[in-house]
Formats: sequence, C-alpha cells, structure tokens
Amino acid sequence: MENWETFIRKLIESLGFSDYTIEVDDEHHHGTVFIHDNPTLVKEQLPTLVESVNYLVQLVARKAGHDPLFVDINNYRHERENLIIELVRATTRRVVATREELALPAMNSYERRLVHLELASHPEVTTESFGKGHNRYVVIKLIQGADTNNPVVVAATSTAAGGEPTSFEKIIEDIQAVEAPEAPGPSTSYSSGTE
Repeated sequence: MENWETFIRKLIESLGFSDYTIEVDDEHHHGTVFIHDNPTLVKEQLPTLVESVNYLVQLVARKAGHDPLFVDINNYRHERENLIIELVRATTRRVVATREELALPAMNSYERRLVHLELASHPEVTTESFGKGHNRYVVIKLIQGADTNNPVVVAATSTAAGGEPTSFEKIIEDIQAVEAPEAPGPSTSYSSGTE
C-alpha cells in the first residue's frame, strides 16, 4: 500500500473518532494508533476494535497484493502479547514440574504463533496446536515421554463462579498457586505410603 497512514486515518475517522495519533512503520509492517476521545467506549470495545481494524487492513493488503500491516490500538496488542507470554512461561514451569502436558485457552492464529515462537528453543518442552476454527488451542508438553492422548486442559473449560470463562490473569494465578504451595505447618505429619 502506498500510504497506510492515510488509509488508517480514513478508517479511524469513519468509525467516528477525531482525536487520535497514528504511527506506521512500513519496514516492520506495524502500525500504532492511540485513540484519545471517548475512552470508555474505546476501552469496552478495544478487543473488537483491534480485531476489526486488522481484518479490514488485511483485506486491503491482500487485495492490493501487499504485505499485511498489523495495527495495535491503545497498546492492546502489546499488553495482550505480554500477558500471553507470562501465561506461557507459567504453564511451561508447571508442565516441567508436574510432567503433565497442559492446554492453553483457545487463541487466534497470531496468539498461537506467539506461543510456538516463545517455546521453539525451549530444551524441555514442545508445542502443538489442536482444534478447529475459533476453538484452536496450543498444548505444551514434554519433549520426551509425553502422553499425547489426554492433555490436561487448564483454561479452555475453566469458568468463574458466574459461568464466565476465566481470564488469563486468573489462570496465571492458579498456575502460580500450584507451583508454590504453602509450606507445611509444624503439626503436619507425612506418610511414606507403605501402610
């Protein structure tokens, strides 16, 4: 595309926003938009807004025969990437500690790619995607001796008390709680298991 900045500017304005800043890095195929007006609406709809803008930009790039540009709005994508990497690292520590493979929540292709790249050079684990469409997820498993028949699904079926899917933050807390159990008190007795 000759001028991604102009295209994104027109797109953001057509969505009804007037106070914004745009930066486009053509070399790295990345754009950043900060929308300053109507912060409540933007915050509530940010995931949908980022997905929709990127979808439109990808369509235009594909139709014009250009490399795709990835657009981040109000640092949503950057913060999400950091959260996913934190989840991947916590889950990997749990996989290594428990010797059980674990499935991450369903993610889009970009997020799954982040997981695969983060663990590509890890010496103890490997990753594999399963599922179809919006239900595709990544399983993290040990390289040697992993049982691929029954991965333990950490988040795909986890729900909060209200029946809503558990957030990545809650999953990380749950994993960290398993990794660092409280030390036993002085009155705790142990059994050798040979009774």
